[in-house]
Amino acid sequence: MDIIVQQHCQDINWQQVAELLQFYGLSDLDAETQQLVFSRSYAVVFLLQQKQVVGVGRALSDGVCQAAIYNVALAEHLHGQQYGRLIIEKLVDQVKHCNIILYTHPQTVQFYQRLGFSLMKTGLVLYGDDHHAAMREMGFI
Repeated sequence: MDIIVQQHCQDINWQQVAELLQFYGLSDLDAETQQLVFSRSYAVVFLLQQKQVVGVGRALSDGVCQAAIYNVALAEHLHGQQYGRLIIEKLVDQVKHCNIILYTHPQTVQFYQRLGFSLMKTGLVLYGDDHHAAMREMGFI
């Protein structure tokens, strides 16, 4: 099973990106908007299997001292095979000179802790009214 790691936005099937993120409840944005979001990110990682998008992740950064990782998703059939770790390692490599924060689902906190991330005691969030209740229900707040 050959997986290709791509760290740019060229020749990406944005519909597949949108569907992968929607599957995990990470985003409900359409393909065109996902292209805009990823294209404006400081760092991106795509995992491709037979030209299909099977993994994604992105980082926002000032490129100097601060970065944040978002939208990490991996197709279910690849779970447990170190590909999630690969996405994170490739993103961290691109912003390794920065302090990195990571926003994740409550169910995946331990995964990131195993990769060296620590829980923050002072992290805060301000959701729009349309997201606040949903995020509370899912256990984010």
